[in-house]
Amino acid sequence: MANLKEVRIRISSVSSTQQITKAMKMVSAAKLKRATNAIVQLRPYANKLKEILANLSASLEDGVSIYTQEREVKNVLIVVVTSNRGLAGAFNMNAIKTANNLIANKYSDYQKSGNLQIVAIGKKSQDYFEKRKYNVIGNNNEVFAALNFENVSLITESIMKGFVDGKYDKVEVIYNQFKNAAMQILTTEQLLPVPKTEKKSNVSANQVDYILEPSKEEIVEELIPKNIKIQLYKAVLDSHASEHGARMTAMDKATDNAGDLLKKLKLAYNQARQAAITTELSEIVSGAAALSNG
Repeated sequence: MANLKEVRIRISSVSSTQQITKAMKMVSAAKLKRATNAIVQLRPYANKLKEILANLSASLEDGVSIYTQEREVKNVLIVVVTSNRGLAGAFNMNAIKTANNLIANKYSDYQKSGNLQIVAIGKKSQDYFEKRKYNVIGNNNEVFAALNFENVSLITESIMKGFVDGKYDKVEVIYNQFKNAAMQILTTEQLLPVPKTEKKSNVSANQVDYILEPSKEEIVEELIPKNIKIQLYKAVLDSHASEHGARMTAMDKATDNAGDLLKKLKLAYNQARQAAITTELSEIVSGAAALSNG
């Protein structure tokens, strides 16, 4: 009977867990819808802005903006975008592993000399790198409480100021790019200096020659800071959508696993129950036989 009691307790526990994972899956699905809408709406604008900037800057001389100027790399900043919460499969750890690999393969000397800094957007990356004594700048975990362009821009402006002041000479961003609920693409992009585009020697016959006011230089100078802010905001939105997609998938798998375990436990319970009944019947029959023989 003790085995039956233990199995009943386990069945109750697994059943409760299954209900919780189902609820979490539904919550993540609702949040995923909103997060997907946000990144889908931003992407065309971000990509078009990047394209316009590339077309304009390709015809300008180098040095039109301080944010495009390449210099000797003495200090490096890596922005790692994760989430504040777990239960999303390997979502957070994959981004952290990518950052570790980037540091080990490309910036290990900077790390050893103390010339590598990290901006963590998300509690998971914040905690990970702080525990391992990395030089983590600030705390940006609250950005997810009110995720909007203005709040992310505050982080970007701080990074841009650090670049202008020479605190770091190169900035790279690591995040999960959202493709669909079941797939996130780990992405590493250079944020600063703004990557240069190749100048095209041949002008396309379909290319439109725009009349620009004010000057092309002034427009590019205005667009570059805005583009930097948009690109980091897009990375955060991509990661936010990826988080909910990963959590929804993880909770779906957890619900299925709980269902499979529940079936096994019910089978074990029925087998134990049948064995107990068989044992009791055997004892009754044996007792009756002993009485009749007496």
